[in-house]
Amino acid sequence: MSDIQITVQEQAFDQNAVYHWLSEQNSVGATVIFVGKVRDLNLGNAVSSLYLEHYPAMTEKALHEIVTQAQVRWDIQRVAVIHRIGLLQTGDEIVLVGVSSAHRRDAYQANEFIMDFLKSKAPFWKKEQTDKGEHWIESRDSDQEALTRW
Repeated sequence: MSDIQITVQEQAFDQNAVYHWLSEQNSVGATVIFVGKVRDLNLGNAVSSLYLEHYPAMTEKALHEIVTQAQVRWDIQRVAVIHRIGLLQTGDEIVLVGVSSAHRRDAYQANEFIMDFLKSKAPFWKKEQTDKGEHWIESRDSDQEALTRW
């Protein structure tokens, strides 16, 4: 079994199942899971839904490259990345990044690194439906700035 699980899917995910897979080895001392959700407010506009698209071959390749970089930098055991696509409503879970390691610092830092790079480098396109209409979300300077600390 691989120590990496990367999935891009329309259906909701099971956080408990991911947690158990990440932490089932006796050598795991820390498991960190980040889950991102569709907010009801973005840039001052009320959000009702979010539509996510991706380019399948390119997206999975980019996610694998990001995870591989994290494995080189930190002593991590398992990594799970699940990103949803399609139409999502306010409150729906969009993304899960989970990392297990013998030590918490490696798990925390690798998780944050993966999420920062996923947000900026993985080819996902997001269209918001807001109280002001529908629009594609542009990349933010703050997302690019987050990469500079790594």
